[in-house]
Amino acid sequence: MVLWLAFGSIFGVWNVFQSPGLDFRLVVLGALAPLAIDAPFRSQAYAHTLLSAVIVLVLTMALTAGRGRRLRRRRALSLAIGWFTSLVMGGTWAHKQVFWWPAFGTARPRAALLAPLPLLVVEEMLGLAAAWWVWTRFGLADPARRRDLWRTGRLAIEGGEGR
Repeated sequence: MVLWLAFGSIFGVWNVFQSPGLDFRLVVLGALAPLAIDAPFRSQAYAHTLLSAVIVLVLTMALTAGRGRRLRRRRALSLAIGWFTSLVMGGTWAHKQVFWWPAFGTARPRAALLAPLPLLVVEEMLGLAAAWWVWTRFGLADPARRRDLWRTGRLAIEGGEGR
């Protein structure tokens, strides 16, 4: 589930946005946050709701309001984008009581935190394939490019495209 969410979110977000202003460290953090927050409940619960993702988005917008903060806002939005990505990739949208909480009642929402084992294996294999794609697409065999990713959170296609 971790490879699937981490590298699948990078793969998906890059292919949708291709924005040089995104911080892919925050995309991954946002994608893994619902899993980490709901782990003590042993089920998809509050962090897997659409409401939680919207709250993260609204807080990001509110905290980065004002002139001269456009780049900061774009980078900070990476967390919310990753959070929304997690809801899609984790299949949360398929669990009405969780996804739409509290619209259908205020009891703690529950759905399996992890997919059944065969599906989990497939997801992790897809995550491994996405990791390979990220590694090769962005030339992360080069230590300088890896260092740049860790330092700035940015990804750039070799040859300067996408930067």
